[in-house]
Amino acid sequence: MPRTDMIDIKEAQEVFIDCLKSRGLRYTSQREAILETFLSSMKHLTVEELYALVKEKNMDIGYATVARNMKFLVECGIADEIKVGNKRTRFERHYGRQHHDHLICLKCGAFIEVHDSNIEMLQNKLAEANDFVPQRHKLEIYGICRECR
Repeated sequence: MPRTDMIDIKEAQEVFIDCLKSRGLRYTSQREAILETFLSSMKHLTVEELYALVKEKNMDIGYATVARNMKFLVECGIADEIKVGNKRTRFERHYGRQHHDHLICLKCGAFIEVHDSNIEMLQNKLAEANDFVPQRHKLEIYGICRECR
């Protein structure tokens, strides 16, 4: 049975609460707004973009609060950081999503998510052939997208 986004958000919320508790931190309404806004967006967001979205719902939130909590979301396994050269770090939803790789346009900065089981198998074969136990990986291919050519 397919999982709905609401279930994923509820489960991610529980993971976040447990993670915060393990650090002696509380789950506040601001953290809830950040989490729900982030998880509701399927985009690759910068802290600035997320801050603007959260601020629409919660005028009292500060930029530093959003930035600090994005680090917690990464530490808790809910978000992934994507760093592209010297550009701003972007974050994407990790929790409840299938692993994927990225094609990144050097002109417009577009992120195209791709999944190829052949690439995944090749990576596993490479690790096995070198007696290596992978913990995680990411593949980023940089080039020019169709719209920018």
